[in-house]
Amino acid sequence: MASGTIFHDGLGEPEGPVLLDDGSWGVVEMSPETGHVSVISPDGSSKRVVVKTGRPNGMVQDRNGKLWVAESMNPPSLLMVDLDGHSEVVLTEGQGAEFLFPNDLAFGPDGALYMTDSGIHRNAFQSARDSGQADLEIDGKIFRIDLLTMTATILDEGLQFANGLAFGIDNALYVTDTVTGLLHRYEWNGDGTLGPREDFADLIDRSQESGPKGGDGLAVGENGYLYCTVVGQGDVTVIDTDGYVAERILVAGDQPTNVAFGAHGSGDIYITVKDAGTLERHHVGVDGLPLLVSK
Repeated sequence: MASGTIFHDGLGEPEGPVLLDDGSWGVVEMSPETGHVSVISPDGSSKRVVVKTGRPNGMVQDRNGKLWVAESMNPPSLLMVDLDGHSEVVLTEGQGAEFLFPNDLAFGPDGALYMTDSGIHRNAFQSARDSGQADLEIDGKIFRIDLLTMTATILDEGLQFANGLAFGIDNALYVTDTVTGLLHRYEWNGDGTLGPREDFADLIDRSQESGPKGGDGLAVGENGYLYCTVVGQGDVTVIDTDGYVAERILVAGDQPTNVAFGAHGSGDIYITVKDAGTLERHHVGVDGLPLLVSK
């Protein structure tokens, strides 16, 4: 592998890494055999299963320690999970639109929860990918979720598999679009709405044409650089503040799914790699932009 090390292995299609207050790592495991929200010890030596939900995907932690989980299948929903194992379905739709594939989550500057829905049921998308079908009807959406009223509002739609999202150093919202390979940027308005969708960067190495690939989860450095996992390409593509590729960090697998920064002062990123079943640690010499939290 490249400059990284394996922090923990034996995971069932991991995603959604979250650094918890005690230095442990929350992850989700998406494989049919697992479907868990799990916690890895601070030294990476052990793992405990918190709860089995179905096929959990993205995950964040709020200021009270609760985990919010984008459950992609059983049913497609937003879950609230306690570290003691309690799990509760809190939302299955927004503005009359049923969730199809809740994918990833991020808190915004207003304390609301922002969520991508990839816009197609997971089994339909996987079957089409396996058969090489290209003419899929996908209506990816971005939702803003008010946790006080437990209501979800559609902020954008028509994305080609909306996936990872994060707020940048400029307070703009950045969203990966897996099918196109593009990273989109939206100006964030103080009332929680978004400006027009802008194409900010292309995450794909177009000189390598083998197989489908596209952006997945992402994290933001203190320098404003965007660290974007590219599933099918086997790397974390680093995008500078002007939208150009600054670096590609190789991982020991083909399908990195998400990335998070380690403790402040470590200069490390942690990457979930689906096909390898690992959580990798790479030293990048940059700390993460402090994550936004619920109000």
